[in-house]
Amino acid sequence: MKKFIIIISINIFLTLNLYSSTLNLSISSSPSRLNPIIAADSTSSEITQWLFNGLLKYDKDGNIVTDLAKSYYFLNDKKLIIELKKGIKWHDGVELTADDVIFTYEKIMDKNIFTPRKTNYKEVESVKKLDNYTIEVNYKRAYFKALIIWMIEIIPKHILEKQKDLMTSEFNRKPIGTGPYKLAEFKTGSDIELIANENYFEGKPKIEKIHYKFLPDTNTSFLMLKQKLLDIGSLTPLQIDRQIDDEFKDKFKIIERPSFSYDYLGFNLKNKKFQNPKIREALSFAIDRQEMVDILFFGHGKVCTGPFLPGSFAFNEEIKPIKQNLKKAKELLKEAGYDEKHPFSFEIATNAGNETRVNVAQIIQYQLSKIGVKVTIKIMEWQAFLNTIITPKNFEAVVMGWSLALMPDAYPLWHSKSDFLGGFNLVGYHNKKVDELIEKGSEIVDINKLSKIYKELFSLITHDNPYLFLYIPNSISVVNKDIKNIEPSFIGIMHNQIEWIKP
Repeated sequence: MKKFIIIISINIFLTLNLYSSTLNLSISSSPSRLNPIIAADSTSSEITQWLFNGLLKYDKDGNIVTDLAKSYYFLNDKKLIIELKKGIKWHDGVELTADDVIFTYEKIMDKNIFTPRKTNYKEVESVKKLDNYTIEVNYKRAYFKALIIWMIEIIPKHILEKQKDLMTSEFNRKPIGTGPYKLAEFKTGSDIELIANENYFEGKPKIEKIHYKFLPDTNTSFLMLKQKLLDIGSLTPLQIDRQIDDEFKDKFKIIERPSFSYDYLGFNLKNKKFQNPKIREALSFAIDRQEMVDILFFGHGKVCTGPFLPGSFAFNEEIKPIKQNLKKAKELLKEAGYDEKHPFSFEIATNAGNETRVNVAQIIQYQLSKIGVKVTIKIMEWQAFLNTIITPKNFEAVVMGWSLALMPDAYPLWHSKSDFLGGFNLVGYHNKKVDELIEKGSEIVDINKLSKIYKELFSLITHDNPYLFLYIPNSISVVNKDIKNIEPSFIGIMHNQIEWIKP
């Protein structure tokens, strides 16, 4: 009997030990509002992903799959039916219903709610409840983001419907969601702790707690990572090549993939200097992008060939990286009326506080000097840069960057109607064919048809050289090797976190 009791006790101990582990992460700033529809900073978005769910989500390969939804289908190009899973509970035990989905939509569209997400719903005509678990979405026209917009995390009607001001609600600091974790503790400028949701509809996460250590200094984060006080972290190319040793590599698995971002040299196309396409083409041939990747990232990156994410449906694999050709560059400059006696010159502006962009401006300056182009560099503090350079479009050329999305929207950056004061078409790019394709694509729901349009857009835009697309840095993550069931994927590693085991 004693032996039997001891065995039971050991099994209970092992079970408790297995499910009482803590995943140690870090944040460099405090979240502003832990409410997914008004969260405007990256830290808030990172925390809310654990606390809430959308109707749909991306799987590890970047495909759209169900989350809170059980199923979805289009009755026609303008009518979408979404059926919810039954029995999903909010963290307070109340069941999720279609009323919560409609409430979330209504709050996003409420004129008193300030959220950048409003524009995503501009083509929605109505959202109707068919029954407690089914909604009908009617669109004004066929809309290529018809599914993507329902990845927005849903908020609880029963808690928030009587709140006078959602922007200042206590809910934003004490959220109740449907997600795999609940908020245990949150104080501004302090650590954040999340605990596993025992009633999570996909099963309780196998790691009991997530502890975010508040570490504003990235050097401190790196030191804590080296001491294995953090389970997951990011490394810079310098750190991975020069500042970690074999002991670190024994402790951590290194996961490297292209980041969802790129940097570019953008030309002010309203400036006469850049209106001749031969000038832009000459500058493109003069730049050695691979050399940039090698110098800036020690090779931990790749040359960017165009405006959409490699590996996504919009990427055009037929567009190859441009190889440096100084002879061709000089010939094009000469055809445009420039030579050693009459050199082409321009100014590059970029922001202080981003060492990579400052360095790339200097590399461009050096590389273009080889064809006789004279470049000066203006570096400004970020806010002044935005207010005096970017917003009024008061520049000749800029070094900037964009984040890339799995579902790109070409309209804000590339449509001629986005060329206005404060608009994202910073360079003043106008191409009638590109406008037509963007407008056509915005009404296509079929991803295969949309892919053909976006691949053509990719080709047209890169041919025109409104930007010189430069490089895509690698995202370098390290993960504690003790953690089991991690599956690196196209979208990262967190897609199956609830299955992770940390003994």
